[in-house]
Amino acid sequence: MDHPGYVDFRARRDASVWQQLNRVLRALITIAALLVIASLFVPQYKRLTQSQAEIETLQKQVGDQKNLLARETRKVTLLRTDPGYLETIARDRLDLMKDGETVFRLEQPQAVKRK
Repeated sequence: MDHPGYVDFRARRDASVWQQLNRVLRALITIAALLVIASLFVPQYKRLTQSQAEIETLQKQVGDQKNLLARETRKVTLLRTDPGYLETIARDRLDLMKDGETVFRLEQPQAVKRK
């Protein structure tokens, strides 16, 4: 029953099965290596995005503080150099007014507290 062609066919079939299994194994090893490499970079990427968000928040705070500094510097400069501004601020804080002067106050409404 052993035919010369049958042995060659079986050897080729066995060789092709092993070759296919080797290809599958190489693909699985490659995929596993890529997953390991990706798992090494994912935490770093998360830290990077968190750091960028924190930097944006801090830059916004710096901008707000710069604006506040500019306003306060302007007030101090006006208080030192402009007598009219100084007089207006003093009369406003002391609730004084000149004769014949009408003062209109625009105040921010206070937040209503809920029970």
